[in-house]
Amino acid sequence: MPATPACPPSSLPRLYVKRTLSEGAPLTLDGAAANYLANVLRLEAGAQLKLFDDRTGEWLAQIKEAGRKRVSLRVVERLREREQVPDVWLLFAPIKRGRIDWLVEKATELGAARLIPVMTERTIVDKLNFDRLHAHAIEAAEQCERTALPELAMPQRLQRVLREWPEDRALYFADEKGGVSLFVAAMPGPSAILIGPEGGFTDREREAIRALPQAKAVSLGPRILRADTAAIAALSVWMAEAGDWFSPVAR
Repeated sequence: MPATPACPPSSLPRLYVKRTLSEGAPLTLDGAAANYLANVLRLEAGAQLKLFDDRTGEWLAQIKEAGRKRVSLRVVERLREREQVPDVWLLFAPIKRGRIDWLVEKATELGAARLIPVMTERTIVDKLNFDRLHAHAIEAAEQCERTALPELAMPQRLQRVLREWPEDRALYFADEKGGVSLFVAAMPGPSAILIGPEGGFTDREREAIRALPQAKAVSLGPRILRADTAAIAALSVWMAEAGDWFSPVAR
């Protein structure tokens, strides 16, 4: 058997596992994970892969035995600590299947810490498949080499969100009736971005949001954006101005 390389190639398969990982720990995978490794990738004993658990970082693992339904592994060594995630939440009104899957996938890639579906007066979709959304977040993290997953919260009514809003967290809400540019408003620190439904916030909702001391109405430019596009555009702007894309040298 060839010697284990000192630096594992970046092209190794990556998988998320629920179990907390540690050096030397044995691990057995079954179900979809085992099928992917043994039957899709056709990996055999001695093959390497990367694992992450959303708690301890990324680990190098080696297959000890590969069956059609079960794959036995040994965790070899830690490759990276869990990444530091900017403290930004993304709040969004649920939208149609396919588009919300894309939204969750891209928000995961961009580094959102928490995703919160918010039910508004004009929200059309009232049921979400959390298993499917969680699977999209996992797949995005696996492909983009993230070592952290966003927390996917249960849906909440907008009124409750505002009533229980943390005193130390800024809330930037995209207001189609106008606001300061998010490029100007975004500041480092605990933050959240609120995107309304496809029909926008009602006047009553807009007044309730504006009454929150931590809320700041922001504009995303002169064009009308679909809800999923607006969410990802706003998150990208915040990351560039106040998140971990920010570079003091560049300014």
